[in-house]
Amino acid sequence: MPHAGPPAATELLSAAPVPPIAAHPLLIFLLQVGVLLLLAIMLGRLASRCGLPPIVGELSAGVLLGPSLFGWVAPDAAAWLLPSDPAQVHLLDAVGQIAVLLLVGLTGIEMDLRMIRRRGGTALRVSLAGLLVPLALGVGLGHPVAHMLGIDTSDRQMFALFLGVAMCVSAIPVIAKTLMDMDLIHRDVGQLTLAAGMIDDTFGWLMLSVVSAMTVGGLTAGVFAEAVGSLLLVLLIALIVGRPLVRRALRLCKGSDERTVSAAAAMILLAAAGTQSLGLEAVFGAYLCGMLIGSSGEFDRARTGSLRMVVLAVLAPVFFATAGLRIDLRALTEPAVLGAALIVLVIAVLGKFAGAYIGARLSRLSRWEALALGAGMNARGVIEIIVAMVGLRLGILDTRTYTIIVLVAVVTSVMAPPLLKAAVKRIDCTPEEQRRHVAWRGARERGSPEQGGPARGSPAERGSPERAET
Repeated sequence: MPHAGPPAATELLSAAPVPPIAAHPLLIFLLQVGVLLLLAIMLGRLASRCGLPPIVGELSAGVLLGPSLFGWVAPDAAAWLLPSDPAQVHLLDAVGQIAVLLLVGLTGIEMDLRMIRRRGGTALRVSLAGLLVPLALGVGLGHPVAHMLGIDTSDRQMFALFLGVAMCVSAIPVIAKTLMDMDLIHRDVGQLTLAAGMIDDTFGWLMLSVVSAMTVGGLTAGVFAEAVGSLLLVLLIALIVGRPLVRRALRLCKGSDERTVSAAAAMILLAAAGTQSLGLEAVFGAYLCGMLIGSSGEFDRARTGSLRMVVLAVLAPVFFATAGLRIDLRALTEPAVLGAALIVLVIAVLGKFAGAYIGARLSRLSRWEALALGAGMNARGVIEIIVAMVGLRLGILDTRTYTIIVLVAVVTSVMAPPLLKAAVKRIDCTPEEQRRHVAWRGARERGSPEQGGPARGSPAERGSPERAET
């Protein structure tokens, strides 16, 4: 029998096109996005009135609509609005992924690379100490927690390794949104927090891939070498190929706000796709591309105000609300789970604070700068939720341990802003920071959205700040 070749061109042309999304799934999707956005805005405003950044309310929106409350009080209505059908869930997840990638890309654009180059050693020391201390504490805590929860002895080693990875990560999206909401991204401590947090996340994703490989087929030198090689390849491509391409694309878009916004968004998403294809996380590519755009010398930040407005006022609240939907606080009604959760939470907070504080003090930063870095990097947020979801998929975590890790993510994200605000109040603003802030005020005067925030004129209210060229 002859081998059947590929379909002829005429057959492909005559094939029926893929039908669009059906009416009911489209209705559910629109209701989900609308309800999540509306509730996130309302709770974000409420959080602002309580002196907290809007992100606190945005995260709470998903928790209230998830199984912790709405799914428990009105299960039938919750099942209709938030069905467990993977195809329906993935529609909402896709919106969240676009939101987080653009948010991280804009964060990279706002990075002051000159300051990072001058103080790169400080960021590296803060990051390394903030990684190693909680990693060691998490691995050491894994076995007692596994014993408390009755996890099989054969699975405890993997659980301990995974808990260590989960405790050492930070959340760039949460840190970025918090700093923007609180009008702190222009401060040196804000820039250092972002730089150290990005190093944390890069290491965390690398460790996550190693632990995942150990779970599936055992740890080998080849698996580790491939992950490191992919990371180095991305950095090399970014410097040799990415930088000139970004400059060329932005040069072609000069004179048009629409083309600049479109090009910036497209490059961020394509860079995210590139790192995702290499087995690294998409957020790393988005962040790296944002830094290339911001440091290209061809980028006019005033032209991307509309992109910032859409991301910060619409997409980001939906993303953070979506992240809270998978949280089920009812698991904490078990005494063993609640006790384990409190222990893990305390150790996670103290470990990150201690690590960041040690790294900052070794870099001769003041006590309040060290405490501010510890507070900022303690926000684990959605990144840790993603890590927890990977553990659940791999079978390392069950519902109880998943809830514990997610609880740490939410609580640390909620507690970080007030602690950060209290510490930064005691840090003097330098002339360089003042110059950055003046440039951001100029961006507000040129026109921007207004959104709820802790203080008038904050980046959340005007779409996002403009970073000065210093």
